[in-house]
Amino acid sequence: MRTSVVLCSLLLSCSPHPAGSRSDAAPATGPELFGAGLFTTGAWDFFLAFSPEQRWALFCRANDDFTAYDIYQTRLGADGHWSAPTRPTFAREWSNADPHLTADGRTVFFISNRPLPGERTAHATYDIWTATLGPDGAWSEATPLPRSISLPESDEWSPSVAANGDLYFGSDRAGTRGGLDLWVARRTGDGYAQPENLGDSINTAGHEVEPWIAPDQSYLIFSARGRSDSIGGYDLYLSRRSGGVWQRAALLQNGVSSPALDFNQSVSPDGRWLYWSSTRSASSPIGPRFDLPRNDSKIAGIGNGKGDIYRIALRELGLGPGTQSP
Repeated sequence: MRTSVVLCSLLLSCSPHPAGSRSDAAPATGPELFGAGLFTTGAWDFFLAFSPEQRWALFCRANDDFTAYDIYQTRLGADGHWSAPTRPTFAREWSNADPHLTADGRTVFFISNRPLPGERTAHATYDIWTATLGPDGAWSEATPLPRSISLPESDEWSPSVAANGDLYFGSDRAGTRGGLDLWVARRTGDGYAQPENLGDSINTAGHEVEPWIAPDQSYLIFSARGRSDSIGGYDLYLSRRSGGVWQRAALLQNGVSSPALDFNQSVSPDGRWLYWSSTRSASSPIGPRFDLPRNDSKIAGIGNGKGDIYRIALRELGLGPGTQSP
């Protein structure tokens, strides 16, 4: 997610297949639109989190001025079609976004402006909440993370969790190098250590907002703006970890970063695809249709300058199965 003031000002100036199905066997070179009619509709579509087996997914959609957000859930049926999206029970009220799943798909971390227990009104800032998926497939009530992580005077965004439970997120809390930095709260038993700033290899005097951490913490992809090598309103960056130390982040190329806004990225559970939202004009085919029944109004606005979902094969970026770190 992003700050209400900083990002909003920038934002305003065939048959469907699961992510790992046979249709992905020979991916096109470079970025491609994904999920036309379902995940990409011409509305403010952003962020995509697949379950481990890629049979259900969570994604986000914003209102026209990008000031309120909804999380949706959809399931892939036995007939190969995705269900009509609905709000999951943990996100039916308030403004909610950035739903990151744990590696086993049983827990979701997300941000919300909802009141804390005992309160009645929405917060002016976004905190991190979590919910768990029960054996019956029903979501639990959402619970907030400790105040050591979700500070009342700060925003938190894009809570991405590693396989060992370490939690990465963006925040504008005290101690940043710039307006926004990336932080990690390391899992310690049933709780978390105090959040640590990820340091100068990651954070700059610009704005680093939304992390996505590899399950083994070998690499980190994040969105940022105002860095010395930025080319758009928001760009995507990659940092690898070597010997326990984060290497200096580099701008993602191969058509990923653009003069538009590129943000809210995630990687498929099989490590094959990078997904992100972009406001670039659509110059390529929209790809397979995911809407059933077909409704052309759900694709009419694609490329209109709001967020559309794109993806690229991670191997094109030197990541994912079958690649080696440089």
